[in-house]
Amino acid sequence: MSGAMDSVLFSLSKAFCSPLAVFVQIQGCVICLTLALGWACAAYVRNREIRRIKDSMRAGNSLAFLCQDINELEHSYQANLPRVSVVMPLKGFGEHNLHNWRSQVISLYGGPLEFLFVVESTEDPAYHAVSRLISDFKDNIDARVVVAGLSTTCSQKIHNQLVGVEKMHKDSKYVLFLDDDIRLHPGSIGALTAEMEKNPEIFIQTGYPLDLPSGSLGSYCIYEYHMPCSMGFATGGKTFFLWGGCMMMHADDFRYDHCGVVSGLRDGGYSDDMTLAAVAGAHKKLITSPPVAVFPHPLSSDLSFSRYWNYLRKQTFVLESYMFKANWIMNRALFSSHCYLSWGFVMPYFMALTHVTAALRIYIQGYAREETTFVSNGLLLVSCLAACTFIELFSMWNLTRIEVHLCNILSPEAPRLSLATYNWVLVFIAMLVDNFLYPVSAFRSHFSQSINWSGIRYYLKGWKDKQD
Repeated sequence: MSGAMDSVLFSLSKAFCSPLAVFVQIQGCVICLTLALGWACAAYVRNREIRRIKDSMRAGNSLAFLCQDINELEHSYQANLPRVSVVMPLKGFGEHNLHNWRSQVISLYGGPLEFLFVVESTEDPAYHAVSRLISDFKDNIDARVVVAGLSTTCSQKIHNQLVGVEKMHKDSKYVLFLDDDIRLHPGSIGALTAEMEKNPEIFIQTGYPLDLPSGSLGSYCIYEYHMPCSMGFATGGKTFFLWGGCMMMHADDFRYDHCGVVSGLRDGGYSDDMTLAAVAGAHKKLITSPPVAVFPHPLSSDLSFSRYWNYLRKQTFVLESYMFKANWIMNRALFSSHCYLSWGFVMPYFMALTHVTAALRIYIQGYAREETTFVSNGLLLVSCLAACTFIELFSMWNLTRIEVHLCNILSPEAPRLSLATYNWVLVFIAMLVDNFLYPVSAFRSHFSQSINWSGIRYYLKGWKDKQD
């Protein structure tokens, strides 16, 4: 039996030295190095902002984490800041929600500011929790809970957002949509508003989360899933990406349904960010992501692998919905390329494991060298992959380190974030697990055409979403 197993193992190792297999393994190395380069560029943008803040502090602006120009903190300037309405669609009450909500309402934005917490019904656990939070602050903040009712034409989240927009102050110039699972910095709303004021051509401003894994494999898989996307948000300016957890827009775009924003969301919208990104692309509108728009995103300590799988299913299901023909083509291209690259990333590690196992069997069993010359070629490929993997992990570590440092600077009053809590062995395992499962989830979404999101099952029909 052992001899037969060795024979199969050696045949596989030899097959994995064929030209096609070598190409696959080199391709894996290229994917690793491409990711490393992207994260290095993102780290440069974030680190440049850290240097700017520190230089400003050394020049005498001790509040540089709030604004670039200390003169902007003068009362005469603050009194003319535009009104902002913050809309937060809520569903359920999780481990970190209360802390996150506190960070959102305790803002140092100097202009008129209101917070609209929108729930489906008073039966939602979030309703009582956020009501208590608002009562704790009493008259110190302008905040209220809005009951939106059950959605019938779009996802519940989008329905809550649109009801929140309907209830916002008539004088609000900007509306900021926030998810309930991120922590804002004291100056975040001010920084986003300042960019909108500088450039009225901005259609949407967005940001991206810095995942704080809780220790479970599922939480590391979510962190690993987000990391490749993070480089698209660390541009320091124009981007084609949009994250629904933080989106600032002109309030009039919703009042007057500019570019079909409201109708696009209301009539069959499933994903708020993908829908709005499609609208922006169709109308050649500008999306930007300022370098300070990175937000701590603590992941639940009870985040099981099944919850991660449900999260991944929701992410891949997004690619099945679309508004325009061009949007459908782009989603198909993302579907195909992501599946190809995911398994193109994983396959070389399976081949490398085969090469290493074959080499160990040869060493243990003492096979003749002339019978196993192919193994040296396999180990050379393994060495290349190991080196590229190290470079990739180092680049990921460096970007995470810089973003942790930036978040600590932007929130000096908050408990310090630390890179020491990250387990890089689990990060590597999560890379393999997440990339292996992504195509599985994508194909399941494609053929099932339905998804369970927070207890509601959504179905795709044509270009519109339905729910029951």
